Amino acid sequence: MLASLVREPFDREGWVFEEKYDGYRILAYKEGARVTLLSRNAIDRSVRYSRIADAVRALPAQTLLLDGEAVAFDKKGVSRFQLVQQGNEDVKYAVFDCLYKNGKDLRREPLSVRRAAMEKSLGSSGVFVPSKRFNGGGLKAYKAASKKGLEGIIGKDLASVYSEGRSHSWLKVKAHKQDEYVIAGFTEPSGSRKYFGALLLGAYRKGKLHFVGKVGTGFDEERLATLYRRFKPLIRKQTALAGPPREKGVTYLAPKLVAQISYQEETADNKLRQPVFLGLRDDKDSKDVHLPGDES
Repeated sequence: MLASLVREPFDREGWVFEEKYDGYRILAYKEGARVTLLSRNAIDRSVRYSRIADAVRALPAQTLLLDGEAVAFDKKGVSRFQLVQQGNEDVKYAVFDCLYKNGKDLRREPLSVRRAAMEKSLGSSGVFVPSKRFNGGGLKAYKAASKKGLEGIIGKDLASVYSEGRSHSWLKVKAHKQDEYVIAGFTEPSGSRKYFGALLLGAYRKGKLHFVGKVGTGFDEERLATLYRRFKPLIRKQTALAGPPREKGVTYLAPKLVAQISYQEETADNKLRQPVFLGLRDDKDSKDVHLPGDES
């Protein structure tokens, strides 16, 4: 179940508001001693997050399906995508839903029932973090999230069932601007910089990949080298962008890789201001990267 993006915080009767985490979405399946952790594009994460898998295996329920995110927190208690990607050893499993427990399918039950089942399932292991809920409505939650430096909040209808795909029963509001974009090419390096200068970024609207800007910050030399190795087999002569920038020295790439980008704001024509590269995402297909209003 995926949350739909809305631009403004809101209050709504019968809704709760939770922290929006900045990590990797994970479904945790438990069947006896067998545990499988799957990303949102069905990549098995059981080995990468073996600590989480072991903690799920130790839970008393014989069969269990939990939904949450693998996250790592900074000293202020804020989840940071970079910390997870860098292999932070203290990765937690922030859990926010329970879809199946001891032979019972809970997906058609309201969120209030699923949440109660989730909380009873987790026990006291330090690996699990029940998703934090804010007191009060969405406006108050948004202010608290902004003050703490969180990525944002997610509002959820307590009466809603769990439905696969994008839903309007879960709505996300971003306090700190951050999103995923397709890497469509790169520019030549200048000065003492090696490998490449900036990345060309894009997102889809109505089936076409639109240019949203370039990002040239957030890289050290090791990351530049690692990315360049990933780029080499994707180099192509023609751009996949519907409206590429008129610039010399651009190398175009097949639109396969997805980058996590933070930025100050998005202009009216969907261009990013002051973007910073945070890392690659291998848990999302590039075709699923859409401009606001074009999510399916």
